[in-house]
Amino acid sequence: MKTALIIGAGPAGLTAAYSFLQETDIHPIIIEADDIVGGISRTVRFEGNRIDIGGHRFFSKSKEVTDFWAKMLPLQGAPSMDDKKLGRKTQLTPGGPDPDGEDAVFLHRRRISRIRYLHHFFSYPVKLSGETIKNLGLLRMLRIGVSYLFSCVSKREEKNLEDFMVNRFGGELYRTFFRDYTEKVWGRAPKDIGADWGAQRIKGVSLYRALKDFFCRALGITSKEQEASLIEEFIYPKHGPGELWEHVAEEVKRMGGEILMETEAVSFDMEGEHIEGVHVRDGEGERVIRPDYIISSMPIKDLVERLPRPQVARDVLETAVSLPYRDFMTAGLLVDKMEVSNETDYPTLGNIVPDCWIYVQEPEVKLGRLQIFNNWSPYMVEDAEHKVWIGLEYFCQEGDDMWTMPDADFVDFAAGELEAIGLIKKERVEKSCLIRMKKAYPAYFGTYKDFPRVEEYLSGIENLFCVGRNGQHRYNNMDHSMLSALAAVRTIKRGSKDKTAVWNVNTEKEYHEESAK
Repeated sequence: MKTALIIGAGPAGLTAAYSFLQETDIHPIIIEADDIVGGISRTVRFEGNRIDIGGHRFFSKSKEVTDFWAKMLPLQGAPSMDDKKLGRKTQLTPGGPDPDGEDAVFLHRRRISRIRYLHHFFSYPVKLSGETIKNLGLLRMLRIGVSYLFSCVSKREEKNLEDFMVNRFGGELYRTFFRDYTEKVWGRAPKDIGADWGAQRIKGVSLYRALKDFFCRALGITSKEQEASLIEEFIYPKHGPGELWEHVAEEVKRMGGEILMETEAVSFDMEGEHIEGVHVRDGEGERVIRPDYIISSMPIKDLVERLPRPQVARDVLETAVSLPYRDFMTAGLLVDKMEVSNETDYPTLGNIVPDCWIYVQEPEVKLGRLQIFNNWSPYMVEDAEHKVWIGLEYFCQEGDDMWTMPDADFVDFAAGELEAIGLIKKERVEKSCLIRMKKAYPAYFGTYKDFPRVEEYLSGIENLFCVGRNGQHRYNNMDHSMLSALAAVRTIKRGSKDKTAVWNVNTEKEYHEESAK
């Protein structure tokens, strides 16, 4: 029997293993360096509360992906606890489980995400509305309009992310909502980041579309852009994304696949353009696995560094080992009250703000985003009726001042920032925790400009297939990571050596959160 060694038990790795078992007679063996499955899509538990690292809305324009999710966890057939108590209407599936009594269930949730700027809330993506005009002021709005018109008649060559954004939003709106936040997230000014990032994450969004949406709404017209705009609803596992991937892992093992936790790939043996063996290390020592195929979702920096040095050209090695990443920290704060209340028409338990995410544009703080887990799922919070469970997200570099700050000091610092922008009082914090995630976001600057030569080299290794966010150094969503894994399995199934379909996932022109029309 042929075997496939799968490096990483995140969405890509687990999807690959399941697909091998469903579609082939190839035996999958997953190795995972951590003690938990799901990668960045894991769910972290803390004293009866759960944290979703980064926030994961389950939405895809791929029917294959949505069918996969539905096969793993059924859709709810009765209202969730908060919908029931508030009388909110939600989509129900006849015969589906009651989330109050069953854990393995997807909930239907409403997407509300806003920006916090000038101590006001703005819609995300930014919409032209009375609220926006009021919060920004007429003078700033006039400057935004003039600079946008100028960008329409004087397009920049898109050499970097700043050019990409200014062409779509105008200079004033770019400086207001994008420049400083982007630098906070990536640690680099947008002019130092490749335009590829914009093509990956904000394609299809522009001030033109915001204006068109405004006038269509004012005239009562439904435009195609409105129909296919950023989704307003999504599905979500009752206990966060990790619940799904834990279930997939159990299915893989039930079907005969292997998952070896706390096991790391440390080096590779190669003959010509073929990997002959993978040296893996666990708590008992080091051994060699000799698979027929390798599916890798490990960071490309680490993968290339662990390949035999004589096999890797110097320029490929130098580019790969210097690829940039942004690391990520989440401070979880449990509070009994927020200092802002719900002023929308969407009711919430305790009248808390209804946002899943809040993007923090306030220049006086380092905080990038915050999540309110009550709004993702009330079952993420031990007492969702009386407590608010908040995740404060910071983008940093491993080893910098934030990363190395002692946990207690960092949590106190984070709570102080949330107080500074008027969202909580520090004395309201009852419990807290801190989570660090290395290499959470592959970055589009530095040696990334030379990445095609790395891709070409790795594609030339006959039995190696790179999948997932870090496995392709691409800012993939979860569904894109899954699709790259499916493409790899089917390439192997066909007996093909052409990796084009694997690398081409998430390079389509349509906006990544638009529905296929």
